[in-house]
Amino acid sequence: MSATAAPAPRGRFSKRMRLRYYSAQNVPLLLSLGLLAALLILYYFLFIAREGRAPGNFELTTTVNNTLTTGLAAMGQAMVVLTGGIDLSVGGIIDMTNAFAAVHMGTSTGSMIGVSLLVLLLGTGAGLINGLLVAYGRLQPIVVTIATLTIYQGVAIEIMNTPGGQIPQAMTDMFSGTLPRLGYLPNSLVLLALLIVFWQILRRTPFVATLYAIGNDARAARANGAAVVRTRLAAFGLSGFFSGFAGLYFATVNTSGDPTSGDTFTLTSIAAVVLGGISLFGGRGSALGALVGAFILNLILIVLFFTAIDQEYTDLFQGLFLILAVVASVLVGRLLQRGR
Repeated sequence: MSATAAPAPRGRFSKRMRLRYYSAQNVPLLLSLGLLAALLILYYFLFIAREGRAPGNFELTTTVNNTLTTGLAAMGQAMVVLTGGIDLSVGGIIDMTNAFAAVHMGTSTGSMIGVSLLVLLLGTGAGLINGLLVAYGRLQPIVVTIATLTIYQGVAIEIMNTPGGQIPQAMTDMFSGTLPRLGYLPNSLVLLALLIVFWQILRRTPFVATLYAIGNDARAARANGAAVVRTRLAAFGLSGFFSGFAGLYFATVNTSGDPTSGDTFTLTSIAAVVLGGISLFGGRGSALGALVGAFILNLILIVLFFTAIDQEYTDLFQGLFLILAVVASVLVGRLLQRGR
């Protein structure tokens, strides 16, 4: 009898291993989707118990509109976190871009388009400055982005030292209005769908493959010929672009600007990334999870409101919930790794 063992059936073995690999890679995202579904069900029944009716289009529109600023910021943050870095300047870029939009946005179509493009370019440029210092200057992302956060906040104050300005109603309607022909569904759902499609296309590119490679082992990625420096630069540029988009969106939803309104979005973008199953060590997760995490954060606040918890304790319960959610995700991931 031959000492060589018979090989396993190649096709069947390959399918099984691919399924296990897919499950291990996407467990955090699947858990986040499960948590989001649970919160939606809880919100639905709490709303009925309190209001005596099911939530409708107004509640859907309000929820999506209030979530997308964090979602946009979190999607940009995800690009950097996937490389193993972090961008603490997100809030500063949102401050700067939403102030710029509120001050310079005109009422004509050309002005609205031109200023919107300038806002996105301003955010992208701010992100590229971070990327140049990190990728080419080889400085630590946390140090660079703390410094630029202060700089961008200072620029925002120079643009607008007090809340004010005005966004045209047409711009507000375009981003946060509804679609009458589709049962008054929010326009922001279209933007959400476009973000999902964008990621589905982007994740199939060599750029995202390099993001994951850098997050897993930057030295090995460099040794294998990956464009580590350019990819890090592009990741920060995308973070700036989405932060600028978040600033523009926040201004349009609120119809005015505030040079300090973005301060909270730095931490909430990181929280959304973590809740969405993206590892802060890099190399694992999906920008789609960052969007899911943003909705989880918003729904936590809504559920806490409907449970009539004293607002003084809202932050406490929100923090505890975040810790429990992250711990549960880590534990389940470890159990699956052991099983594999």
